[in-house]
Amino acid sequence: MNHLEELNTPCALIDVERMQANILRMQQRMNQLGVRFRPHVKTSKSLPVTQAQLDAGASGITVSTLKEAEQFFADGITDILYAVSISPGRLSQALSLRRRGCDLKIITDSVAAAKHVAAFGRTNGEAFEVWIEIDTDDHRSGIKPGASSLIEVAQLLQEAGMVVGGVMTHAGASYGCDTQAALEAMAEQERAGAVHAAQRLREAGFKCPVVSVGSTPTALAARRLDGVTEVRAGVYVFFDLVMHNVGVCSTDEIALSVLTTVIGHQEEKGWAIVDAGWMAMSRDRGTQDQKRDFALGQVCTASGQVLEGYLVSSANQEHGIISRVGESDTDIAQRFPIGTQLRILPIHACATAAQHPEYVALGPDGSSQTWPRFYGW
Repeated sequence: MNHLEELNTPCALIDVERMQANILRMQQRMNQLGVRFRPHVKTSKSLPVTQAQLDAGASGITVSTLKEAEQFFADGITDILYAVSISPGRLSQALSLRRRGCDLKIITDSVAAAKHVAAFGRTNGEAFEVWIEIDTDDHRSGIKPGASSLIEVAQLLQEAGMVVGGVMTHAGASYGCDTQAALEAMAEQERAGAVHAAQRLREAGFKCPVVSVGSTPTALAARRLDGVTEVRAGVYVFFDLVMHNVGVCSTDEIALSVLTTVIGHQEEKGWAIVDAGWMAMSRDRGTQDQKRDFALGQVCTASGQVLEGYLVSSANQEHGIISRVGESDTDIAQRFPIGTQLRILPIHACATAAQHPEYVALGPDGSSQTWPRFYGW
């Protein structure tokens, strides 16, 4: 059994009890809404975390890189959605996965991109299952639900022998919401747009069996999901301070943190210097434009108790600066002596997790395990 004081810092900690509660909360919600749940595993990129999601009732996974698809397929998971519009240079990698028995679904978000999939599939005799990405909130990529190009994409895919497997959308704009009413409205906008796109495809003669929607905020806020077949969400497994500001979790539900050690002070400035810089926390400032700015992270005790007012206010590569919001704490050296261990709650869990090659998973009994994670595309 490892004790925190024996760990090299900085390191990424997972509170397993919180993580399991987050997984159960989401899965129960999806069960209540009558849809299958396909978690987005880009947040953790770790088999033990993903296995816990599947054990709770998830069906299939979503990935953001083909490296993730390869890794999880090697670990025995076959039902995989690659939820990024595939570039021509990635089609050979996707083909290899499918030829090895992976039930890989790919997506496309334009006529131009679909032409590459159609040509490659025809040339190689592969009937790729392709889902069409729908833009339901002007946030990122996809085809508008009512656009004529939606039918054009489906036609050119089907004519080339591809399978039009369904439509998918991601309500990324939900990250800008901060009230229950706004979240529910965004969830309904996401649902309605995706269902409308699917109806148009079916009316044009395409089967379109899958209607996939999802973001952590809309998944938890949706009142109904009529016409939807599956939901995707990722960051819910750990949560973070962006999600806290959105209003879908408390700080007590954030399962990921970075353990760090105080290594120095600038007492006249009210600074404690720690060994977790932006290489450990990331540079993500996702709360900067939200109702509460947590700078680069919320400071907690080593046991996880939030220290109100203390944030990682700035960082260099391997040095983080902890200070008190709104005032200079000239007693900071006495409050946090050199050698003091602290935990930092992340702004964006996906970005912070990506800085670490492994997690230290802490059980409720104080035991710990090392869980690997991986990188790459």
